[in-house]
Amino acid sequence: MGRMSSVPMLTAQECVLLLQELRAGRPGGPGTRHGTRNWGMAMVMLEAGLRVGELVGLDVGDLVFRGDPVRTLVVRAEVAKRHKERQIPVSVRLHGAILDLMRLVWAPAGCGSCDAAWCCGPSRRRVTARQVESIVRRAGLAALGRPVHPHMLRHTFGSRMEAVAGIRVAQELLGHEDIRTTQIYTHPSADRLLAAVNGRCSPEREGGT
Repeated sequence: MGRMSSVPMLTAQECVLLLQELRAGRPGGPGTRHGTRNWGMAMVMLEAGLRVGELVGLDVGDLVFRGDPVRTLVVRAEVAKRHKERQIPVSVRLHGAILDLMRLVWAPAGCGSCDAAWCCGPSRRRVTARQVESIVRRAGLAALGRPVHPHMLRHTFGSRMEAVAGIRVAQELLGHEDIRTTQIYTHPSADRLLAAVNGRCSPEREGGT
């Protein structure tokens, strides 16, 4: 049990609540550019398993090609951990999120493919890892009553991939050098434990977030 607690992750319902809180943004309600940006960052971490350092290194061109969302997210060597490029297929949910980002965030700001995907202020400064950590932490406190770290979103993705596709696929998508690192995800999540005692398929296999 101690090993499970070392890999904190979110349940499907917690993901929904966290994403809703992030999208609400600052005063002005849902649909604001700021809220959509924050929601989009979390969507990329939940749907592609990026590390926060990889997330903040993304440019618009990493997510959009010729006016459409990319089909495969390429984590470039210059932003990837250990400078090892990897490719992650874009899910239906992430495809939709990118469309929203294009419409509500990047187009209004006049962003081009070489601009930072996540920027702030009039000078369009690239959002830092520390800022992402603060944004996600505050949203976790507001939505779930406890702080959430961006790496929990990566853990949640890793657990889901291990559940639906196996440990080798999870290792490839997460960019782990050593499969022993990926083995932490072989422990069942809270969602999967609840599904087991209720005698049904896991939420991950039923299409949960």
